[in-house]
Amino acid sequence: MYHFRQALLAMRGNLTATLSTLVTMTLTLLMLGFVLLLTLNVNRTLQQLESQVEVAAFLKPDANDTDLLSRMRALPQVREARLVTSEMVLEEMTRDSPYTRDAAALVGNPFPDTLRMLVNRVEDSRAVAAAASTLPGVQDVEYGAGYVDPTVKTLTAVRGAGYALVGLLLLGTLFNILNAVRVAMYARRNEISVMRLLGATRGFIRLPHVIEGLLVGVLAATLALAVLTPAYLTLARRVQELAPVFPVVTDSATLLPLLSGVAVLGIMIGLLGSLFATRRYLQELE
Repeated sequence: MYHFRQALLAMRGNLTATLSTLVTMTLTLLMLGFVLLLTLNVNRTLQQLESQVEVAAFLKPDANDTDLLSRMRALPQVREARLVTSEMVLEEMTRDSPYTRDAAALVGNPFPDTLRMLVNRVEDSRAVAAAASTLPGVQDVEYGAGYVDPTVKTLTAVRGAGYALVGLLLLGTLFNILNAVRVAMYARRNEISVMRLLGATRGFIRLPHVIEGLLVGVLAATLALAVLTPAYLTLARRVQELAPVFPVVTDSATLLPLLSGVAVLGIMIGLLGSLFATRRYLQELE
C-alpha cells in the first residue's frame, strides 16, 4: 500500500510528464489497434481473393486434356485443378445468356475445353499462368492480371506500411515512458539519496516507479480500448452496409484476442519502460 501511494504521489507531482506519456501511449495503442484490425481485414480479404482467383487455360482442339490436367495438378502452387469441357462451358454461358445455345446451334460450339486451377496464394496465380502457357496444347491463359496484381501489391504495401508505423510508435512510446519515470525519480533524488543512506534496497526504491509505469500502461490500454472498440464496430457496420462484398471481421472470437493483445502490450510497455528507467537511473547514481 505504501508503494502504491508513493506511485500516485509521483504521478501527481509530475503531472505534465505523466499526462504527456499517457496521451502518447494511448494514441500509440489506438494506432496499433487500428493497424492490427486493418491487417486482419486485409488478410481476410486476401483469403477470400485466394479462394476466388482462378487461372483458366484454354486448350486447343487436339490437346491431350488428361495429360495436361495431371501436369497442372502436380504443380505445388495449384490447390485444385479441373477440366471443364466445351459443352460444360456452353451450359454455363447459357445460364447467363439463354440465347447463347441458339447461336451455338447455328455456328457450332465456339468454346474450347478449359483447365481451371485454384491457387494456394494470390501471388501464385502469375507463376501458374506462366507454367500453363508453356505447355503444348494450351492456346491461351487468363488469370485476371489486370486486377490481381495491383490488388496484391496494394494490400501488401498497406500491411507493410502499417507494421513499420506501429514499430516506430511503440519505440517512441517506450522512450516517453523512460523519460517520464526518469523525471519522476530525478524530482525525488534527495529522498532517494536518503533512502539509500538508510539502507533501502534497490527493489524498495524502484517499486513505486515501476507501479507508476504499470498504472500508466493500464490507463492507456483502458482508454485505447474504450475508444477503439466502438469506433471499429461502427465503421465495420458502415462498410458492410456500403460495400457488403468486403469480408469485414466482426465476430467476437476473432476480435477479442486481438484487442486483448493490444491491452496486454500497453501494460507490458509501461511495466518494461519503468523497469529499464529505474534500473538505469540507479546505476547512474552509483
